[in-house]
Amino acid sequence: MPQQYKVGTHATTIATSNGITRITYHNTIVVSFDERRIVLDSGGWETATTKTRMNQTSNQFDLGYQVYQKDFEWFVDFKGETFDFYDGIKLLRA
Repeated sequence: MPQQYKVGTHATTIATSNGITRITYHNTIVVSFDERRIVLDSGGWETATTKTRMNQTSNQFDLGYQVYQKDFEWFVDFKGETFDFYDGIKLLRA
């Protein structure tokens, strides 16, 4: 099982520009965030590694969400609430 506290490096880049940090896995920005919001996007690739990159990002940057799968469906826990995952879901930080 991959470590969960730092974003993995295989096929992954982290870049910050104009106050927005973007984590790209292959060609998909799977997480982008600034001081106000977090956006999650699988790019249609709901794979274990995509989910791992999202969770590693949350842990490394202390964003406070967790993405998990139950019965083949993805969910997001954030601020004590659970949401159905969908590409482009926005989580408000403030």
